[in-house]
Amino acid sequence: QTYNTNAQVPDSAGTATAYLCGVKANEGTLGVSAGVTRDRCNTTKGQEVTSILRWAKDAGKAVGIVTTTRVTHATPSAAYAHSANRDWYSDGEMPPDALEGGCKDIARQLVENIPHIEVILGGGRKYMYPKNVSDVEYPHEEKHRGTRLDRRNLVQAWREAKPPGKVAEYVWHRRGLLALNLSRVDFLLGEFLHPKVPWPLLDALGGPLACPGVLGQLQGGRWRAVPGSTGGRIDHGHHEGKAKQALHEAVELDRAIGVATRLTSTRDTLSVVTADHSHVFTFGGYTPRGNPIFGLAPMQSDVDRKPFTSILYGNGPGYKIVAGERENVSAVDFAHADYQAQSAVPLRQETHGGEDVAVFARGPMAHLLHGVHEQNYIPHAMAYAACIGSNRGHCNAAARPAIPLLLPFLGLLFLLC
Repeated sequence: QTYNTNAQVPDSAGTATAYLCGVKANEGTLGVSAGVTRDRCNTTKGQEVTSILRWAKDAGKAVGIVTTTRVTHATPSAAYAHSANRDWYSDGEMPPDALEGGCKDIARQLVENIPHIEVILGGGRKYMYPKNVSDVEYPHEEKHRGTRLDRRNLVQAWREAKPPGKVAEYVWHRRGLLALNLSRVDFLLGEFLHPKVPWPLLDALGGPLACPGVLGQLQGGRWRAVPGSTGGRIDHGHHEGKAKQALHEAVELDRAIGVATRLTSTRDTLSVVTADHSHVFTFGGYTPRGNPIFGLAPMQSDVDRKPFTSILYGNGPGYKIVAGERENVSAVDFAHADYQAQSAVPLRQETHGGEDVAVFARGPMAHLLHGVHEQNYIPHAMAYAACIGSNRGHCNAAARPAIPLLLPFLGLLFLLC
């Protein structure tokens, strides 16, 4: 059950706090209890809550974050940050009263709150650099320049925070990531594509989940845990009303889950796949078996006598009126990757849905995740299985495997508003 404490239909910050920290939260807030009001920095102190990533780290396990969004976005940042606003990516996005009140931006918290996260892979590097510093990959594009007002280079700060003698590698392109010998790397920070890269470029440029060999090196090398992972571009596709792009991203996530499954054993690894929320995305029209998923329903509307696709949205940018009537989809290329499926209500961006989402689990204690649960139950069940966190009364050396491996592979199927 995905609702936030103050919202029937949730946002990704409140839901991420629930399934990572085990506490329901208000819409738009990260890593804090429901005692925090969005945008109110002065309500944050004393309301911070810790995540399963922190619990695992405190138990001596290797931990990581892999995401197809910026690493400071709502879903991944709930693992390490505490913020009254999910949009405070750097201090350049924070209001003066929040800065004066002592609240920290999310990028700074990524470096400072849990400084020894072994693996961080995602996007959003501009929030790590001083304002107006040119980007390494897009030096002539102003929108990709650094945003930090404090003039700090957080990538440098990340390196300097590592213990002496440890190898910390920073990469900014898929080529650099694949060139690494990860058996010789202690800490890895990779910040790749910027958010909102045009869809056709995604396959050509590649991203963290496009590197399944990296997961193999992680498991076979010195790191004894596989990072939690999010497929946030699924959510972005839905928000744009581009069902084909969203489902393509879901297939890529499925491939990543398959790699993780092949690299681990159900004897000592609990794998969990879930969503932080749904979307107002529908699939209907009494289509026969074998009908193309992106094709037309086998009937026309009995009201306006026009065809319709089997995939539709309850709201979003696909709402189109032509000559006072619903657009005739037979006159457009509805199989195109950028086609925006028709929606019932016009919005610039499609919204999340409020229904329950599925949780899939395999491995030790997977039976704890069945039936209907509050979303904030998930990390407690995972922590119980891994003997981390505060509830360890059932754990003893004789009863548990020699090296229990926690795989919080949170492949969140519909992410990030």
